[in-house]
Amino acid sequence: MTIADVDESAPSGFSVGLTNFEGPFDLLLQLISKHQLDITEVALSKVTSDFIAYIKELGDDLEQTTSFLLVASTLLDLKTARLLPQAEVEDEEDLALLEARDLLFARLMQYRAFKQVAGVIAARLAEEQKRFPRIVTLEPRFADLLPEVLISIGPAELAQLAAQAFEAKPVPILSLTHLHAPQVSVREQAHLVVDQLRRKGEMTFRALTADAPDLMTKVARFLAVLELFREGVIAFEQATPLGDLHVRWTGTDDGDIDVGDEFDEPMIAPDDMPVIEVDDDQAADEPIADETPEPRESSDD
Repeated sequence: MTIADVDESAPSGFSVGLTNFEGPFDLLLQLISKHQLDITEVALSKVTSDFIAYIKELGDDLEQTTSFLLVASTLLDLKTARLLPQAEVEDEEDLALLEARDLLFARLMQYRAFKQVAGVIAARLAEEQKRFPRIVTLEPRFADLLPEVLISIGPAELAQLAAQAFEAKPVPILSLTHLHAPQVSVREQAHLVVDQLRRKGEMTFRALTADAPDLMTKVARFLAVLELFREGVIAFEQATPLGDLHVRWTGTDDGDIDVGDEFDEPMIAPDDMPVIEVDDDQAADEPIADETPEPRESSDD
């Protein structure tokens, strides 16, 4: 790139003041491009300082800043080339011969590299030609180790399996059974545990929950055992870690044993949320209708 290439993109309106030149920046570039002013006599640091002050007055114009950076880099390149020592060429024909020699040497180096790679590939191909695959069958002692392939299905069964693989998958349904599960009373389960322990004296917790219909009932009976232990009417022990829990009755054989209603307190719904009661006989998956009362129209009576 030369000064003439970037002359049109130079920032207009910017003036410089040097010891050997004072005037517009565009005129400075024209003088340098026409060799009327030596680039080595131009202080580029002074030009850069003047431009920074000029661009701050304009409010940091990005377009003019970019143009100046392009011109300044070109000037710096020209000045560096002029300041560095250059070898004088006495004969243009000698320079052409040197360039031809360098080009020939580069091509010879490429040819040598390709020749070496071709030699490596040829050596590997020759080595691989000495290897042959083993085409004999397995020996009997190894063949007997292979399992016998038994295909127990026919074309009809394969067609049925293919039909099952290509049929549409059922749409997953989110079950709401856990939302409508009936509550289990810890107090009622405690009475059942007391009745069984009074009759048998000692039982394992596994036996106490053998007739539990679901997981919630088992949890309620475990809480009942903890409440009865807190009341001091039972004792339990576990001989081995993760082994059976043996529960033993230590209370009286008569009288009513009652536990607290800490776990049987009903849930309190917010005032703005309608309370929906679900009977035990109601189907778990039956949709629940929205019983939110509609706003009544106000009357003027």
